[in-house]
Amino acid sequence: MPPIDQITAFASDHPVGTVIICVAALILLGLAYFVLRAVYRAGNRFFQRFVAPRPAEDILTIVAASIATGVSAQGMWRFSGDVLGFDGPLRLLLFAFIEVAVITSAVRARRNMRENYSAGIDGIAVWTLTGLSAVLSSMDARSVAEAVFRLAAPLVAAWLWERGMAIERHRITGRARINWRITPERMLVRVGLAEASDRTASEVDAHRRLTRVALAAKRARALREAGASDRKMRTALTKLDRAMDQAVEHTGLAVDATRQEALLSQIGALYNTSALIDLSPPVPWAPEPEEPHASPALPAARPSAYDEDEDEEAEVVESAMPVVDTAQRAALMRAAREYWDKQIERKFVPRAADIAHEIGISPATAREYRALWKLEPRAHALIEAAYNEHGIIDTGTFPAIETPERVLSVNGSSSGS
Repeated sequence: MPPIDQITAFASDHPVGTVIICVAALILLGLAYFVLRAVYRAGNRFFQRFVAPRPAEDILTIVAASIATGVSAQGMWRFSGDVLGFDGPLRLLLFAFIEVAVITSAVRARRNMRENYSAGIDGIAVWTLTGLSAVLSSMDARSVAEAVFRLAAPLVAAWLWERGMAIERHRITGRARINWRITPERMLVRVGLAEASDRTASEVDAHRRLTRVALAAKRARALREAGASDRKMRTALTKLDRAMDQAVEHTGLAVDATRQEALLSQIGALYNTSALIDLSPPVPWAPEPEEPHASPALPAARPSAYDEDEDEEAEVVESAMPVVDTAQRAALMRAAREYWDKQIERKFVPRAADIAHEIGISPATAREYRALWKLEPRAHALIEAAYNEHGIIDTGTFPAIETPERVLSVNGSSSGS
């Protein structure tokens, strides 16, 4: 008899029992619906609270570490039964005590990292307990392959935990733990296959060609000063001419003012290498010496021939500068440099008195800065142009015009005295 006929016959023979069964089935279906809805809501809340805010790599790390921990726990289950002889409820309660300790240490290490930016002793405990679980699980293996697998599973879980900790540590602190000295990027830069800066290929090629011109010029000059033979001089000049031709052709040296300044800077540095041994750079951490106050006195009689700019510079009172630290001294130097660059852009070489008055530094310090900066190509070009066109000589307080005698004006007429 088909099942539907059996159900029909049962309902005809037992109507009361059929009603009771139907009511019970409806009640069970209603309970199942509410249970499934509660489970769905709980799962949705869990997902929105713990899963959705996390990135995908953290979720995959937790899943993979959970699988590896399960494999390790299965090995400890076999070890507790075969080696320790645990059975029944005792085996169920005690087989995974190491895995529970690993999870506890991992949670504590994560909390320490969030509070103290370091896993601390709990991070070491995670690796120690993981290694212990791996060794114990592999001791009950039936083959070499199984032993290797049981050794690898806990270590994989610990490694995933460590990487998750490193990512979160970097996210919180904004820095990595160490910087490796040997990396693919550093190796490629060392052998010359990569560029350390963000220069383009054209910029690197132009810099290389300008450097060749500067080195060839230095070589020719050294041979000429050493009194080399004509053959060596012709060879050096030929190399210099060839390097210059290539630089003009490939770098636009003839029309690019920036490249011209770069070439002059390289040549100036190479020609004055021997001057480095005579430099006396200031100690950056030593305080500047206090300058004594100028005692008030009557102005001395000036000679008939004098420098008008020296007269203007005498108006600046060299008051004692307070002792400043390294940071303040560096800030003053940067400000003086900015003022110098602005004046050079205006085709004017400022005097030491101008720098001291504008920045608020001592004239002696301003003279030191000016003596260093006036050797740069742009400033030197302005000084040369002033001398060639107007006869103005740089006396340290540029511009200055020397006159053979002082000219006095009385009532619109002039007379020499």
